[in-house]
Amino acid sequence: MQRGNRFLDTTLTSETQKYLETLAKKSRVDILTMTTLAGSGHPGGSMSSIEIFLSLYYFLNINPENLKDPHRDRVVVSHGHTSPGVYSALGNLGFFDIEDAISYFRLAGSPFEGHIERHIPGVEWSTGNLGQGLSAGCGFAVESKIKKLDNLVFVVMGDGEQQKGQLSEARRFAKKYNLNNLFAIIDYNRLQISGSIENVMPQNIKENYLADNWKVFETDGNNIAELYNTLYKAIKEGGPAVIIARTVMGKGISFMENIKDYHGKALTIEQYEKAISELGFENKIDFYMNRRKNFIFSEDPFKANHTFTKLKTPSAIIYPPDKKIDNRSAFGEALLAFSKENHNGDYLPVAVFDCDLASSVKVDAFAKNFPDNFFQSGIQEHNTATISGSLSTTGILSVFADFGVFGIDEVYNQQRLNDINNTNLKVVCTHLGIDVGEDGKTHQCIDYLGLLRNLFGFKVILPADANQTYKACLSAFSDKGNYFIGMGRSVTPVITKEDGSPFFDENYNFIYGKADVIRDGTDLAILSYGVMLHRALKIRELLQELGINAMILNIPTPKELDLIAIKRACETGKLVVYEDHNINTGLGDIISSYLYDNRIYLPLLKLGVNFYSYSGTPDEVFKLIGLSPAKACDRIIDFFGFNKN
Repeated sequence: MQRGNRFLDTTLTSETQKYLETLAKKSRVDILTMTTLAGSGHPGGSMSSIEIFLSLYYFLNINPENLKDPHRDRVVVSHGHTSPGVYSALGNLGFFDIEDAISYFRLAGSPFEGHIERHIPGVEWSTGNLGQGLSAGCGFAVESKIKKLDNLVFVVMGDGEQQKGQLSEARRFAKKYNLNNLFAIIDYNRLQISGSIENVMPQNIKENYLADNWKVFETDGNNIAELYNTLYKAIKEGGPAVIIARTVMGKGISFMENIKDYHGKALTIEQYEKAISELGFENKIDFYMNRRKNFIFSEDPFKANHTFTKLKTPSAIIYPPDKKIDNRSAFGEALLAFSKENHNGDYLPVAVFDCDLASSVKVDAFAKNFPDNFFQSGIQEHNTATISGSLSTTGILSVFADFGVFGIDEVYNQQRLNDINNTNLKVVCTHLGIDVGEDGKTHQCIDYLGLLRNLFGFKVILPADANQTYKACLSAFSDKGNYFIGMGRSVTPVITKEDGSPFFDENYNFIYGKADVIRDGTDLAILSYGVMLHRALKIRELLQELGINAMILNIPTPKELDLIAIKRACETGKLVVYEDHNINTGLGDIISSYLYDNRIYLPLLKLGVNFYSYSGTPDEVFKLIGLSPAKACDRIIDFFGFNKN
């Protein structure tokens, strides 16, 4: 029998009810012990949520033996600050040694961190940034849809986080795509850090879910029997559905109940002793203090625990020099070819997410050929970034295509959490830089590289033309980890060798971290990438007319430099970085740091964007801001003191 139906074949016996009620009381002791030991944490919400955690993990039969079973039910905990409750529930149900969680909670180097993380067995998604959990749950429910799994996905949330706008995005997505195995449970204790949820920010939680056509159930969240009966009814009727579980902040301790201060405040030793006595348990805090002092750090528990499926890579096509094509079209064609190569008849392990820009970001051909794997999310970038991220951890290639200002700038926090979760997401952003032109400064994404430099796990590819784009996309789709592939909007000339044939031809293999010497030279080196590379070649032609021989070096992976190529460029004695990115955080800044770190002292001219620019054709704007080939050539001559005659 499939796991999704197993719950409906169970009954709540008096023995099971008593077992879980006893375990809940013991878990409250664990919660208070670990937060008191750490001197910090969130005991109040952990205690109001504990019956919810125990009921879900127990009744859904989530256990250490089935954590890699693709048919397993999933539980996403969105209010990650209730980690003491999650750790106590999982530890007491056998996922790990509960004494370790109690002893080492929030201790530097311990895997039991202040907010839940995916390296902990039983934790599906690292959370802490409130409002993202329901989107992550949507991603796991999309996996069920694509793989045709008969499982359940539950998302546990706090009531305060219902104020976040991303939740409304997730609700609409779930209803549109009929994610009927998706269920949310709200820990409705009515308190958040600053006071009651009604005073901090009034909201109509029940009405909001009803307005988005979700089924709504209500229950006593601290009552095992009522929780079980409500879960049974909700699962039987199907989702998407939400259970509003009325609970009590600090439940179980008389002086903590309904007191907002204990949302994020640990007990003193004196208060702890009183609370443990009230629960009727032995005070063992000295035992745990001694264990805490003897903690030994190890990196092993922090290793990623996600699924990656190696997919087949088709052969690349080669665009001829006279082909008029933009890089985004090459991406669209590479995506379609890759998907066709991996369609096995059972299901396609590729999903594409779009935010109302399909024809602009060139995923419309994929949508036409594989409609069941194409998810039109509307103008809901925050939700889409998280859904695509969580789905990517399930072995499905997940591609999120958008404009740069939306796919990176607007959703930086979501991409940061994807990075923390060690996702396998491929973010493809078009309309980067000044190349957006007429759309003006609000859409000229000139800071994406600076933002992506902050994300430790994201690789960045900025291909120079359609041929390099096609091969770079195939490489990224086939590789593990997070990738950002960026490109402009305009038609980009095919980069050629000096004999006029395509530079990135059938013999070219894209290797991440490898730069390309497009033209050799001895007097200076111009380092560039993306849509600026063909303009850099024009600068070279202008310099040649003056007898200046410039090397042109393409840097398609600015976060991972080709050190051999950079040193070769440095041999010219003069460097120029030419880009349409914020001059303070782009390739110029990366090269500056490299030179300084390696004690290489030579003149470097950084040609980039110094301010939010104008609306107009790219060539017109480049001229106005001093980045047209002619203007750049003049600036190079003046900076290095070349003779203009």
